[in-house]
Amino acid sequence: MSDGIEVEQIVETKPRRMPQATSVDKDAIREAYEDVRSDLTDTEWAVFKFDGAQIIVHGRGQCFEQFREQFGDSERAFGYIRIQMGDEMSKRKKFIFLTWIGQEVGVIQRAKMSTDKALIKDVLNNFAVELQAGVEAELDIELFREALNRAGGANYGTGIRDN
Repeated sequence: MSDGIEVEQIVETKPRRMPQATSVDKDAIREAYEDVRSDLTDTEWAVFKFDGAQIIVHGRGQCFEQFREQFGDSERAFGYIRIQMGDEMSKRKKFIFLTWIGQEVGVIQRAKMSTDKALIKDVLNNFAVELQAGVEAELDIELFREALNRAGGANYGTGIRDN
């Protein structure tokens, strides 16, 4: 400008990065879900994690200890696990849907979990209990069993007590 005022132009060389909407690998997740639910396989759990903005199948397995090892302090993830419940007269399989938000996950990522959870629950839609965890101590098989017992209502046995 000619009157002595300089105007600084700001030119962005990169486009602004907008948060991407989360997508779900529905076919792979549905396959893992059906694998856990099937009585014909030994698979007891599946874990789903984020690969960028997509939720993918991270792993499957048989042992609860392996399930526990899938979750880290800086991660967001979902788990689906089959647990045998019942007493000496009746055995049945029950399912838990777990939302994991590690202690080091930031505020924005924590906030996104509610909408991300809705996306994966479109596929994983049959479970007895939904839990949320964020520290390793909450990944305890006995806590899971207690939650299933509370959700199951009456809990009958043979009437024989252990002394």
